[in-house]
Amino acid sequence: MAFGTALEPMNAATAAELAGRALENAAAEFTCVVERHRPQIFRFLLASTRDVDLAETLTQECFLKAHRNWGSFRGDSSAMTWLMRIAINLQKDHWRNRRMQFWRQTQTNAVDLDEASEWLASGEGSAEKHLLAREQVERVWQSVKGLSERQRTVFLLRYVEEQELSEIAQATGLSEGTVKAHLSRALGRVRAELGGRR
Repeated sequence: MAFGTALEPMNAATAAELAGRALENAAAEFTCVVERHRPQIFRFLLASTRDVDLAETLTQECFLKAHRNWGSFRGDSSAMTWLMRIAINLQKDHWRNRRMQFWRQTQTNAVDLDEASEWLASGEGSAEKHLLAREQVERVWQSVKGLSERQRTVFLLRYVEEQELSEIAQATGLSEGTVKAHLSRALGRVRAELGGRR
């Protein structure tokens, strides 16, 4: 001890008080981060999903995940960048789960090809036309199954979910150019397997 000063020994009460203050400071800091960045995270997720309820749910999940991991945030990037990365990952997880759900439903609720051929527009209801339509549907699904995972994802998001290229890029984390390339390859392969017909 220098110059005759005495340090108070730290007891359990003092340690608990310091820990309590640290927790209060961290909670106040996190509250400020939420207030500052929540609108931007919500807007991003809303633009990505175009579903207010889903965007709200993913925003809540983003901040819940951030809160759980706030103590491990090192500050290597801005809080906004860190939160946006969490939001993007949640969005990717959502699309991945949705895609898997689509395939599970397709497998579980597979439509009979005879029934599907009835949905297709035909000028005449002859047995021959129904058979041709049924074969066409079967060939399309077989060719889609043979696509790579990325090509299949892009193809389904575009033609089943009817999403724009920018939405697909956001959902998959790919650039629009990469999405276009995968979509072009997927269409080329599907058309080649269908004999070049559109």
